[in-house]
Amino acid sequence: MCSPFKKAADSRGHYVLSEPASSEEIIYMAKCLLSRRFRRGTVLSNPSMSRDYLQSRLVKYEHEVFAALFLDNRHRVITFVEMFSGTIDGASVHPREVVKTALSHNAAAVIFAHNHPSGVAEPSQADRNITQRLKEALSIVDIRVLDHFVIGDEEIVSFAERGLL
Repeated sequence: MCSPFKKAADSRGHYVLSEPASSEEIIYMAKCLLSRRFRRGTVLSNPSMSRDYLQSRLVKYEHEVFAALFLDNRHRVITFVEMFSGTIDGASVHPREVVKTALSHNAAAVIFAHNHPSGVAEPSQADRNITQRLKEALSIVDIRVLDHFVIGDEEIVSFAERGLL
């Protein structure tokens, strides 16, 4: 997915740019580093790891994107899937498709995330409703919903931290 860094070199966990880089290039390099951290088998040991990764993947869009991070029974990453795209203020999410995708990856757990292009991360009533529907649909096939993050420009809201799951 990510090509080798041409402008940066790893020096024991520190990257030094060999020439000037644009903000887009720096963001690209950061996404590459995060992708390497979240390869198949990576254990999600704390919520901030998930939060940082999901923010980097979803904050860029000018339309709403609903995604899922599928995990095994030890909360190791199986895959990240951008499942649905919408408009500037919503995306249609279909529980049947989420269940099918979770089963196809043999997931035991899932973390949902979607962005709010408005930049305001406060979950809407529609966000709460679809999360509940997804939780109910997935529980039938013994797949746990661990969290749902709403990504804003500067804030990220966790359903689990707010007690909404």
